[in-house]
Amino acid sequence: MTTPRAVAARGREEPCPGCENERTQVFRVEGLCCATEVELVEGCLRALPGVCSVWASAVTQRATVVHTLPDGEVERALSAAGFEARPAHLALAPRGRLAPTVAAAVLTGLGLGVWYLDAGLARLPFLAAILVGGAPVARKALERARQRTLDMNALMTIAVLGAMTIGEWAEGATTVALFSLAQALEGRSLERARGAIAGLVALAPEQAIVRREGREERVLPAVVRTGETLVVSAGERVALDGLVVEGRSDVDQSPLTGESRPVEKGPGDGVMAGSINGRGVLTVRVTRPAAETTLARLIRRVEEAQASRAPTQDFVDRFAAVYTPAVVAVAVCLAAVPPLVGAGAFAEWLYRALVLLVIACPCALVISTPVSIVSALTAASRRGTLVKGGAHLEEMGRLQAVAFDKTGTLTLGRLAVTDVVPAPGRSMAEVIEVAGALELNAGHPLGEAIVSAARERSLQAETASDVHVLPGRGVRGRVAGREALAGSHRLFDEEQLCDHRIDEALQRLEAEGKTVVLVGRPGEGLLGAVAVADAIRPEAREAIAALHREGIECSMLTGDNRRTAAAIAAAIGIEGWSADLLPEDKLARVRALRASRVAAMVGDGVNDAPALASATVGIAMGARGADAALETADVVLMAEDLRRIPETVRLGRVTRRVIVQNVAVALAVKAAVLVLAVAGHGSLWAALGADMGASLLVIANGLRLLRWPPE
Repeated sequence: MTTPRAVAARGREEPCPGCENERTQVFRVEGLCCATEVELVEGCLRALPGVCSVWASAVTQRATVVHTLPDGEVERALSAAGFEARPAHLALAPRGRLAPTVAAAVLTGLGLGVWYLDAGLARLPFLAAILVGGAPVARKALERARQRTLDMNALMTIAVLGAMTIGEWAEGATTVALFSLAQALEGRSLERARGAIAGLVALAPEQAIVRREGREERVLPAVVRTGETLVVSAGERVALDGLVVEGRSDVDQSPLTGESRPVEKGPGDGVMAGSINGRGVLTVRVTRPAAETTLARLIRRVEEAQASRAPTQDFVDRFAAVYTPAVVAVAVCLAAVPPLVGAGAFAEWLYRALVLLVIACPCALVISTPVSIVSALTAASRRGTLVKGGAHLEEMGRLQAVAFDKTGTLTLGRLAVTDVVPAPGRSMAEVIEVAGALELNAGHPLGEAIVSAARERSLQAETASDVHVLPGRGVRGRVAGREALAGSHRLFDEEQLCDHRIDEALQRLEAEGKTVVLVGRPGEGLLGAVAVADAIRPEAREAIAALHREGIECSMLTGDNRRTAAAIAAAIGIEGWSADLLPEDKLARVRALRASRVAAMVGDGVNDAPALASATVGIAMGARGADAALETADVVLMAEDLRRIPETVRLGRVTRRVIVQNVAVALAVKAAVLVLAVAGHGSLWAALGADMGASLLVIANGLRLLRWPPE
């Protein structure tokens, strides 16, 4: 549930002084389908005493209200304004929203048919069409008038009443029918973007199999407690976030992360709610309740992102707020001034003014930005990138510099064997086998990487005996009945086991920032060396190169030593880097970068959170990233694929171009028909047809982003 402090897009951020009993409720508002209706809902609720803050969204069809009103008061107020509302957790009954549109169209068609027989009799079906289709529009116009605001509903109402006044019943009824149809088509178009949230909600299974007191029970995920054990059968969805306790299986995480291949999961690995288990059976210990799973948080973030407002959208809405009253004033002058100076009959100029009102309706202009933003956000989420709002998407399109954390961001964040160098006459298998046997129970991170490498190579060695850990130097024991050592140069110097024939290779590995573990046997000499390092992400170099092609400067900020930082930067193609940094040093570097350009910070740890918050755009490495980084970041890479960064930059730039195209089309169509209307060459239905055409055109252009990136 959204808290009062989250209601910040249009409301306030802090609770009202003295409102001790305030509560936050989220309502589903049926029929909320455009920015004008959002303003209508917000205005009507803000007028109620006891409402502290309101935030509505046409995309999510939800209104978040902080208030102290009794139950049912919000629903009654919205009903009076022409909307059906229920608390978001309650389903709305199916409603025939197209019924008034269909009725108005049928009655208008009937009227046109009768008109050829008897023009006077045709007024009855025309009047019926105006009442059926126009009543909801007039009702909303009246509500906005009470709020001292004119909107497109007011323009339509004035135009239809004016048409009736001068006897143009057919055009009045046609205007109502076409306007109702345009509204219905806009609502249906937004449903496509709205489907992203519905698709995410559908990922959550309705039941979970939980093991209690030795028995397996099917229960609602909401009643499963942290620490309980789930059983996930082959082919089923994981109900809650958790850690695998028993079993191995391939898990498809693509619905959440966009990864193209299933990921193997075994004991100790994390699994996310909504992912699909493969062929094996997994036993999972729950780590998060249903309301706090990765999927639940992702759904909340997508809803908040789609409901947020981009700077371009704010500008368009502010423009429309001034534009609509100005159009009414111009229309009044157009109807009154020419007849007063003898330039024509009042009825003729009134008709032109009515055409002006219809074509000047800002519907296409207002819808041009949100439909593009929502489509782009939906396309990004399908690719495993969560962008928390249109503002951040626009900033991604303007990026000039990106600073990367190293560990867990440019690297995988876990040690791995990168090189095995055998001494002359020895084999790689022998080196890794002896080292793995010695390190099996040593409990050192370097040793764990070596043991994992031995297992990956399917090497089996006798268990080492008489193992002794030599703090700071290495480990000694017996392997296959013979003494063996694994450790540092210092240990092998003391034991006089160094072999200078591999010195060149060792120097190269150390210059690359890798940790070298020597392996040998007293009396037999050096067997070889194993190099261990935090492995670079396989896609890192490709991602950096793609950012460079986009003209974006890349740098690396790390707390690691200078030698390791230099090696990693050289390997992935980053020229600028800074090492030995504390969290506050990273924060200072990011602030300095942002002072001169639009800059992003990419990180994954708690220590990166301040720098993420300070950047123009904070980008977090997704599912395994720390909660603090995920909550602070503006963009989350759920698949932890760095190539999504340049991809999202391109999406931001494409989205900005589409928005500019939409605004230009909306204004150009209106300007052309406006000139025709003033010159006396327009009609009400032609004006409304042009307005509806412009609206549908910008919607279709914005929805193209749903198919991004192009094949």
